[in-house]
Amino acid sequence: MWIRFAIALLPIVWLIISLGVMRMPAARACVIGLILTMVLAVFSFKVPVLDTASGALEGIIMGIWPIMFVIVMALFAYNVTTESGGMEIIQNMLATISTDKRIIVLIIAWGFGGFLESIAGFGTVVAIAAGILIAFGLDPIRASVISLIANTTATAFGAIGLPVLTLAEVTGLHQEKLSFIVTLQLSILVILVPFILVILTEGSIKAIKGVGFITLMSGLGMAIPQVIAAKFVGAELPAIVGSLCSIAITVLLTRWHDDEEEPDVLRPNAKEMLKACSPFILVFIFVIFASSLVPAVNDVLNKVTTNLVVYTGKNPNTLSISWLSSPGTLIFVATLIGGAIQGVSLKKMMQILGQSIKSVWKTTITVCAIVGLAKVMVYAGMTNALAVALVGLLGPVYPLFAPLIGALGTFLTGSATSANVLFGNLQYTAATDLGVSKYWVVASNMTGATAGMLSPQNIAVATGSINREGDEGEILKETVKWGGLYLVVCCVFLYIVGLVAGMI
Repeated sequence: MWIRFAIALLPIVWLIISLGVMRMPAARACVIGLILTMVLAVFSFKVPVLDTASGALEGIIMGIWPIMFVIVMALFAYNVTTESGGMEIIQNMLATISTDKRIIVLIIAWGFGGFLESIAGFGTVVAIAAGILIAFGLDPIRASVISLIANTTATAFGAIGLPVLTLAEVTGLHQEKLSFIVTLQLSILVILVPFILVILTEGSIKAIKGVGFITLMSGLGMAIPQVIAAKFVGAELPAIVGSLCSIAITVLLTRWHDDEEEPDVLRPNAKEMLKACSPFILVFIFVIFASSLVPAVNDVLNKVTTNLVVYTGKNPNTLSISWLSSPGTLIFVATLIGGAIQGVSLKKMMQILGQSIKSVWKTTITVCAIVGLAKVMVYAGMTNALAVALVGLLGPVYPLFAPLIGALGTFLTGSATSANVLFGNLQYTAATDLGVSKYWVVASNMTGATAGMLSPQNIAVATGSINREGDEGEILKETVKWGGLYLVVCCVFLYIVGLVAGMI
């Protein structure tokens, strides 16, 4: 057992060394990791070459559809709105609300950041939020740390729910139920993070004084709507609904704050705001109508589906490509209509789409390689070997450490989606071997994977966005401290709740 465990561990060890120690570009490290995994599958786990290659191909196809398709379309929506000037209008509207930096952080880094993550993902949030906070007078390093920590819980449902949708697809679990459990697990963190952000804004726990209630409601305003959206719709809307509700509640309570000065910024009118937000409003509407809440539309859209069997070995998966109901398709159509409303020509939008595709070619290689690697590990039995050994070593306390495995995935890849692809099946197998709830343990992987503030790649995005390359160590020093607290709370909370609820 332990020999198989050691061999199966080699691809993960390679990713740790290449990404964390050698600082190798993710695309190159993951391609080498895929090749290494295929070699081990053939020579150590005795998988036929054709089966190994077809397993990798299945992963590559999954990497393109739906993962990269959704990422590209999310970036497309964001870039079109930026081109039209809509994003600047949205930022200006938020900037008119308060002069208190603690409130600004709650609105920009937490609420608006969560909204951007829900729509675009892909590191966009950290760069934009940090830039806005700096403009409001925050120190660049502090602004980056705040933006990184704020961009945690929303990543579970970033890019229209992509990480959870992917986790459900790779494990075969029902996405609506999985989404609901993830929101329940995240609830304590969604309430905790706003307090951390306020403390960081002024560097003292005393910063909570005077805004404690607003901070609490900013968290609850995101947590409760997320749970409701996940329960009745699924993975596509929790972060969108939660972030918008959080912003609305924070703004409303701030209006009642007697000490607020009138911000020196011109407030956009309602027509300008509706126009600026039109692509995102349409995404919201389309996702609702395409979901199971409207069975008539959902059934028609799901009829346009292509089923593929790629793997040539035993027990292959069937890849279902839903052309019309895919979140990527819905975002694309919403952006075309919203862009037209904003006055962007079709020709310009196609140029922006081309630029969006070009901008993520390295990410495409990384994602396809990591999904291919994960698929080969599953089909070769390598994931099962890891799970059996870990369950044997940790026994009944394995669920306590399950979120740390998800966090390791994000640390290695910089992506919650990739972390789910890499370790989702390991968690599923471990839960099966232990005889505990597969949904609870698999969801723990997603919850732990939201600790993206610890990823070197995400920190690099932050330093690049503020032109402070070389200061990664200073930012990491802060994020490790808060990231450690984040994961301790995550692990202990999920374990205790899981025991009480009979999940583990």
